[in-house]
Amino acid sequence: MRVFPPRRRLLIFLAALVLGLVLVPVLFEKRLIYFPFRALEVTPKELGLRYEEARLVAEDGITLHGWFLPVEGSRFTVLVCHGNAGNISHRLDRAMLMHAKLKTDVFLFDYRGYGLSQGAPDEEGTYRDARAAHRYLSTARGVAPGNLIIFGESLGAAVALQLALEVPARALVLEAPFTSISDMAGSVLPFLPVGRLLRTRYDNLAKIGGLRMPLLILHGDRDTTVPFAQGRRLFAAAPEPKQFFPIPGAGHNDTYFTGGDPYWRAWGEFLGGLAAATGSSH
Repeated sequence: MRVFPPRRRLLIFLAALVLGLVLVPVLFEKRLIYFPFRALEVTPKELGLRYEEARLVAEDGITLHGWFLPVEGSRFTVLVCHGNAGNISHRLDRAMLMHAKLKTDVFLFDYRGYGLSQGAPDEEGTYRDARAAHRYLSTARGVAPGNLIIFGESLGAAVALQLALEVPARALVLEAPFTSISDMAGSVLPFLPVGRLLRTRYDNLAKIGGLRMPLLILHGDRDTTVPFAQGRRLFAAAPEPKQFFPIPGAGHNDTYFTGGDPYWRAWGEFLGGLAAATGSSH
């Protein structure tokens, strides 16, 4: 049996350690990106909300679940692409606040593998799921492009952006968006080339230049999950018309609670500007 000198053994150990640090995120990347919850925590019925159950079929045959939540006097419908954890039941508080603060209809849907939706998540699958959600709104609900707001939070911002590049809508709203999964990997493991090895891309920075609708980006200035600087960088790369609203003191998951009235004012003024522009064009 060959025995290596201590210095060489140390180098071999360090090389193996670095290789392990690189390979673990690559081999388990989906488990590190997607955190789906199957069980619904609460339903609109239990909260006394008006709603319609929706069953969607993605283009590859996967059946998805969603809730359409209407409100009296709405002008816009917000299609919500949620983040990488939980399911639509964890977004009902946001939907209720959208009703109260913005008077918008809200459509929540779960990606494959989340909640009551079939399958398992991956990048292309989430894009297919968003297309299915859009088809439901445009066909079953008759939502016109001029009344549709596409909204995405965190990972959902990448899904929302891709959808906004493919279908007509009145505007796109992104909350806590990252520039790419590669950049996110680099922010977590800055000394390892993990990002280049990942199959999942969600490359928002490469895509956003093709956007052809008004854009609002909201980002907590104390976000420790998605760096605030990534939201600013994405905004800088986006074409006009665009607005950026920094949420003072907010992290990643407390944006609308910490942001409070100023947060909802930013939303309201953005939507109000869209409505005014639509009215003046007739």
